[in-house]
Amino acid sequence: MRKKMSEAAARKVTASDVAKRAGVSKWTVSRAFTEGASISPEAQERVLQVAAELGYRPNLLARSLTKKRTGIVGLVVDELENPNLFPILNEVTNQLQRKGYMSMLLNITSEHSDGSTLSLADQFQVDGLIFLGTLLNDELVQLAQDIRHIPLIVLYRNCDYPNIQVVATDGYRAGRDIAGLFIEQRFRRIGYMLGPFSQSTQLKRLEGFRDGLKEQGLEVEVILEARHYQRDCGFQALARYLDLTAPDARIEALFCENDILAIGALDALRARSDAIRMGVVGFDDIELAASPCYDLTTYRQPLELLVPEAIRRLTAEGEPAPKFLAPGQLVRRSSHLRR
Repeated sequence: MRKKMSEAAARKVTASDVAKRAGVSKWTVSRAFTEGASISPEAQERVLQVAAELGYRPNLLARSLTKKRTGIVGLVVDELENPNLFPILNEVTNQLQRKGYMSMLLNITSEHSDGSTLSLADQFQVDGLIFLGTLLNDELVQLAQDIRHIPLIVLYRNCDYPNIQVVATDGYRAGRDIAGLFIEQRFRRIGYMLGPFSQSTQLKRLEGFRDGLKEQGLEVEVILEARHYQRDCGFQALARYLDLTAPDARIEALFCENDILAIGALDALRARSDAIRMGVVGFDDIELAASPCYDLTTYRQPLELLVPEAIRRLTAEGEPAPKFLAPGQLVRRSSHLRR
């Protein structure tokens, strides 16, 4: 008996091994591990006992393929160096696991072409793709839509492509709220720091910001551009502006497209002896924003609403509304205050 068990342990135990040992059919073994399947309590108990003795685990991937669902969801990202992505990844993967899904991380970078990356997702027959703040372009969208008929969901960004669902914070409303905050502080010369630009997935924050200022006779006087969502890019973007602009002509307040750019901007201000205080606001409310070193005023995204909604759409029946926009929360600290 021990010899037989050691031989079984030396190779992967199959359903046939369990069936032979338990004295049942292979299909009875399959039903024993299938919730709601028709099987007597006695037979199920016997199968589970033998499976535990042999160390058998059902092949979920093989089973899922027979049901034409793999339980794998592709998470498409393109800015892994953006620290805001990590809490989002943590929340999305945890909630997917609780719903019985596995996550496949697809990193779209200049070193790895969109085509080869999405081809991998196709080969694993993912049940859906969730783009985590990804900057979409026509080629990427076409590749995603060519995989097969699966849900395509953009999380945290806006998008106007057909057949792609949007689950995001209401960026337009957020922009208007932050414009109101600057007006409250009686700032007159106001700027905006833009992250990597994509025509198809604009965040709508700048539009709302502009409209909110326009109602009070103000405008966005300066738009600074950062190449990536990285602290150093925010630092360099504002440092260049400070180098080229006389102190008395500089903007008084700056809305940055996300927190890590805002933190880079605050560091740039600290690094200069001739820089007067500038009101700075970010977006996302990452952990570092609350540090006393920055005390960053920001706009918190409602993870508790957006992530479950995105996951719900993976199996939603019928045609869900193409866009789900949720209000965020303005988090007031001290970085926006006028001296």
